[in-house]
Amino acid sequence: MADINQERQTDEELIRLFQGGDERAYEQIVERYSRPLCSFIYRIINDWTLSQDVLQETFVRLYLNKDSYREIARFSTWIYTIAGNLAKTELRRQKVRRWTSLSSRDDGQRPIEIADSGESPAETAQRSSVRERIDAEIQKLPSVFKKVIILRDVQELSYEEISNILKVPLGTVKSRVNRGRARLQEQLKDLRKI
Repeated sequence: MADINQERQTDEELIRLFQGGDERAYEQIVERYSRPLCSFIYRIINDWTLSQDVLQETFVRLYLNKDSYREIARFSTWIYTIAGNLAKTELRRQKVRRWTSLSSRDDGQRPIEIADSGESPAETAQRSSVRERIDAEIQKLPSVFKKVIILRDVQELSYEEISNILKVPLGTVKSRVNRGRARLQEQLKDLRKI
């Protein structure tokens, strides 16, 4: 059972406790980051099962390399960088597998979504359809735009955090977000009529 004080602690305080041997601090970090990291990873590799695997590998890397974290950057930047690098590695593996095996195919599994009880089934279906369309258009973006759109608009990270995660200048991040959004708006202009 997590200590109430741990729930109020910053990520940086938790990682320091974990570096000092407090396993409960690690559990709290996993609890805090499981959902947002899984969503982040899924939007990069577009495969729910593989996203779960990459998420687990992220937490294994965190556990094994806990002492390599230094408080020169925010903890969130550090863990998102680990997850992003693992997701990119998985994407490269997928491309190799698709290229080498004609029989391999993506089963397209998507996460199960629970409908909001305040909506009619038609409204829920329409919202789900719009979300799927937006996700599909994000997947079609060139990689440099896709990454920043996911980090900024989906994960709601700051421009500074994105700059640190991707290791590109702040101005470049802002430019890519604007250009990525413009491309999405152009591709999704027919949704404005809905």
